[in-house]
Amino acid sequence: MMHLLELHFQNARENGDGRLCLEAKDNRISKWTIVPVGPGGIELLRMVTIACGGVRLFSRIPFALRRLHRRPEKSLQLEVLLALHPQYASPTKETGLWGSGVCLDQEGVLRTLSASEYRFLAGSASRHRAKSGLGGSWLFLLGYGSKLIPHEGTDDFEFSDPFFRLTRFHSLFLTGAALTDPVEFLTRLHYRAIRWQRLGAGHALERLARLVALHFDLDTLSWLAATCNFSREWLKLAPWHRRALLPALDTARHLLDAYPKQRTPLDLPGLILFDRPDHWCPEAHLPRWALFMDELFPQMQILATVADQPARSFPSELRARSLALPKVIEQPKRPSPVPQKAILLLDVDSRIPNLALMKLSRHFKEQGRPVILARWEQYSRKFDRVCASAVFFRLSTESRIERLRKYYGDSIWIGGSGADVEKRLPAEIENLPADYSLYPELGDRAIGFLTRGCPFSCPFCIVPRKEGRPTQVATLDDLLPNGQRKLILLDDNILAHAKAGELLEEMVARGLLVNFTQTLDLRLFDEEKIHLIKRLHCSNLRFTRRVVHFSLNDSRNLEEIRRIYERFGFARTDNVEFVCMYGFNTTLAEDVERFRFLRSLPGAYVFVQEYLPIPGGPPPNLANFFDHRADELLDELIRILFPQNMKSLEKYYRWVCRHYALTFGRIHQGLVDTIFRYNRRESKGFYLETLAGLCREKVRG
Repeated sequence: MMHLLELHFQNARENGDGRLCLEAKDNRISKWTIVPVGPGGIELLRMVTIACGGVRLFSRIPFALRRLHRRPEKSLQLEVLLALHPQYASPTKETGLWGSGVCLDQEGVLRTLSASEYRFLAGSASRHRAKSGLGGSWLFLLGYGSKLIPHEGTDDFEFSDPFFRLTRFHSLFLTGAALTDPVEFLTRLHYRAIRWQRLGAGHALERLARLVALHFDLDTLSWLAATCNFSREWLKLAPWHRRALLPALDTARHLLDAYPKQRTPLDLPGLILFDRPDHWCPEAHLPRWALFMDELFPQMQILATVADQPARSFPSELRARSLALPKVIEQPKRPSPVPQKAILLLDVDSRIPNLALMKLSRHFKEQGRPVILARWEQYSRKFDRVCASAVFFRLSTESRIERLRKYYGDSIWIGGSGADVEKRLPAEIENLPADYSLYPELGDRAIGFLTRGCPFSCPFCIVPRKEGRPTQVATLDDLLPNGQRKLILLDDNILAHAKAGELLEEMVARGLLVNFTQTLDLRLFDEEKIHLIKRLHCSNLRFTRRVVHFSLNDSRNLEEIRRIYERFGFARTDNVEFVCMYGFNTTLAEDVERFRFLRSLPGAYVFVQEYLPIPGGPPPNLANFFDHRADELLDELIRILFPQNMKSLEKYYRWVCRHYALTFGRIHQGLVDTIFRYNRRESKGFYLETLAGLCREKVRG
């Protein structure tokens, strides 16, 4: 989110060379700025839009950008300086100022300025490549032309066009470009606000109803009733009321779309450009409309071209109104110098504290060596030694390891299942207690193994190869050195150990809260173990709620699993998470069968996990993943809805979408619609474009 400070331009058709400077005093800036009407005024608004919108977006607008050139043999250069509100944007920005620039060449092709091409900003702002209006919606800019036409129908809300953000300002460039359908928007807003009690929607609907009643003397009580026919309510309005409300509703719609999780979206800062609001709002009512917009969007900066006569009637209190600019963020302090003989420990990809690094930290600290922990990657020649641990084998981990080895060469030690299944910590280090100071975020939680190994030889699993058969490696006293009651247990398959019952009984007797990170094997439960697990406080990783973790990696013996599950007596209100692997050797039919089965179990929900083979491990076998019933099965898949954790299942949906496009050369629209029903709806168009590329690849192949 931002406010505009300066626009610099060179070779503009109407304005030539110059700048638009919005004066700021005492770290505040005018909220309303009136720009003279005429070709020069609309050109200024368009240049602001292009400079902020960026290259990729404007490559798709059906407007001859060359019309903005004064001298056709020269380029048009635009540089913009914005006051960025970091609390709504990236927390890594070093200042409250953000600069960007574009160049429109003689052929009308737009490109981003390189650092050496900037002429006007003179290093006064951090310069970044424009976000192009496709990502980074914190560059919140809206623009409205002099003729406003509402869209008709619901397809305006489907987000199928990857360049839908053009609708935020396309009426500035295209006569007849449609804005949000007001009736459809109000109907949807009312449904979310009244039926589902969504905070952001409720905030927007209440403020709209209150301010419309206040400034336009209209009865809007029905807008907040349990039911409301907005088609009828809209037709009750005078034509000028409808025109005046159209940009307000469109702005509210785009704010809600861009910031669906904000509780008060209409209070967010941004920039709105209006060309001749006096054309669609009668001069006598323009002051009321301006006061309405000012209260409706209290943090929005507004630039408007207004004719001389209506401009003279513009409310003086609005001309005097100002907005606070963001405070400049202090640059981060320089990192402390590396102590002599320091050891760097790199946690390459762990999602939870890395136990191996905690033991290495203990080892080096007992030698009197300072230890520094870094996540992902760090490069410095100042460390005496570098030890890295990678848990997962995936492309991101592989890339990091490759970069680390290229930089450190033979001086780096890299272990963990994601790097080398055979490599082990030396016994004298493995037997050390963990150094909990390495991960202070653990707080009062303990972590470790009671047992290692598994008796089964599942082809996808590295545990038998790495750990062998079940063996006890520690006691609860070893894992709870400070009397902790919360235990993150990393055991591969604790129930497979001969003394599993005794270990569970001791956990119950101590009143422990236990998170079984690797799940519990339902096949190994007897009445005694079921009774103990029911008494034990099984928890999620943060220990904020009770959760029992099981796994279900194929569709075999489902009725036997149901029989064991029923003996636990789980209720609908319980939290029972089943980790389900996909992408190894199951078919779509088998996956659907698993999900359908889990949905039938009270309290059960799914967490999906893609199979990622380690070096030397079996490759995925997906040749027969789809059969002749693929579309029928996918239609069934999207009807299987769990009461929680559907966000996890979206990952599986995306994987299936990609595989389906590559197999059949077409898109399953129902599956795509399901993915974007609730989350990241604004990304739907780009996702469809990506799938279309895969379909073309299939056709070419």
